Amino acid sequence: MLKQLTLKNFVLVEALDIDFNVGFTTITGESGAGKSILLSALGLLLGERANTEAIRPGAAKADVSAEFDLSKLPALQTQLASDELEGDEPTQCLVRRVVSNQGRSRAFVNGVPVTTQYLRHMGQQLVEVHGQNEHQSLSNRTNQLSMLDDFAGLANKVDKVRKGWVQWQNALQKIAELEAALNSAANRKDLLTYQLDELQTLALAAGEFERVDKEHKRLANAQTTLESLFSASQALEDVDPLRQASSALETIQDDHDALVSARANLTDALSLIDDAVHDLRQYQELVVIDPEALRAMEDRLNAVLDLARKHRVEAYALHHQTDLLQEELDGLEADDSTLLSLTAELDELEATYRKAAKTLSNARRKAAPKFAAMVGHYMQLLGIGDGAFAIEFEDVEWELGTERVTYMVTTNPNFPAGSLTQIASGGEQTRIALAIQIVAAEHSALPCLILDEADVGVGGTTADTVGRILRNLGTHTQVICITHAPQVAALGNNHFRVTKQDEHTDIENLDDAHRIDELARMLAGSGITDQTRDYAASLLKASTEEPH
Repeated sequence: MLKQLTLKNFVLVEALDIDFNVGFTTITGESGAGKSILLSALGLLLGERANTEAIRPGAAKADVSAEFDLSKLPALQTQLASDELEGDEPTQCLVRRVVSNQGRSRAFVNGVPVTTQYLRHMGQQLVEVHGQNEHQSLSNRTNQLSMLDDFAGLANKVDKVRKGWVQWQNALQKIAELEAALNSAANRKDLLTYQLDELQTLALAAGEFERVDKEHKRLANAQTTLESLFSASQALEDVDPLRQASSALETIQDDHDALVSARANLTDALSLIDDAVHDLRQYQELVVIDPEALRAMEDRLNAVLDLARKHRVEAYALHHQTDLLQEELDGLEADDSTLLSLTAELDELEATYRKAAKTLSNARRKAAPKFAAMVGHYMQLLGIGDGAFAIEFEDVEWELGTERVTYMVTTNPNFPAGSLTQIASGGEQTRIALAIQIVAAEHSALPCLILDEADVGVGGTTADTVGRILRNLGTHTQVICITHAPQVAALGNNHFRVTKQDEHTDIENLDDAHRIDELARMLAGSGITDQTRDYAASLLKASTEEPH
């Protein structure tokens, strides 16, 4: 239930703390006084989009917070604990929303920042709000089905069906996408197979291109290389003067460091020249003029280069292309096995959905007559004396089961039943919508129901009946009702009045004396007389008595 609502610089409110109690609470005030501010504040707290219009003129930010009692919501307590959002008391929850004049918004649960999406999810479990035009939303068949499910307590079954539907449809979509991909991949597989055959026929080994390229260059330049080798060899062999110099130095009888170094360097040089001559002779043996081998090398290189250009890769990386194409081909073939696996799984997912949907459908059809009878009962209590209500089922498969429902009403026994918008007048639609809301709320797990002038157009004895029904509903669900009907306001266990003065809105909890004043205003407007006060007092007194 909603325990407290705190507003700071919100719309026309500078600062306000409102403590709410259990039972049936009414909120009244003149038109334009700002009763809708409360709903706007709660909407902001429960995840609605924020804008700078929520900020009181001249203020830097708007700050709204609310405290909720989660005693009747163990699932939400568990969720908050799992998400590490649990407060000091597991049954208490503080929700806060701050909107800056730059348009930025921040949300908190028990002091921890959360997303507005998280707030919306929480809000669905905390509060249910019904506006004065609720009969319009009740013309939506999805909302009609949701009301029946709430009445029958089928939330878990609906969730199971929805999940089963999503899994089944996701599998269908994956199969369709995979089939389309496989169809388009058939040509790709043919091309890959052809390209792999070419590469496998070429059989280029790792590093082969570099080796062949070097050998080709050696063969192509063999004649020039041999001529250069011959010239070098001739020069290196003409070293007799150096040998004579070395022998002459050996005859000098002196151990001067410079002489010793010169002898050593010359000896080393002659040794290195001998090694160079030996290496050149070995290399010369490798250099041969072989036209046939050269042609073979050229053919091999041209084959590699042509295929590299075809695959748009560097020649040295062509041998990797075989692995890449083989990996892609293996992946396409794996998709075939994935399709077979998904197709086999599809039947199981479909069967799971249909089983859950059948269970849900049976529960709905079992609950529908009781729901219809109770709505019809409340329709008659609300002044539609010949009113009757029924639910028609239409077979259709979708995420919420295997049927849709249509609410059928009768307001005149001389005419056949029809949909809510076809049969009922505007005032009757409001009362029928209220009857449906009451029946659904009586079986709802939500701890707080807020009605925004849902009793509009209802007066006299009917308004008294509405008030008594809502007060009775308040014995097990917190009901907060914004109303213009004094008969309804008089029946509240708690009564708040909204006033506006000089662009400032205030809300006060009324004692009995001030309640009489407010009820008198609602009855007579500005022309309050002793008679209207007496009538207001009698209304308040009658609220404690059983109806005749």
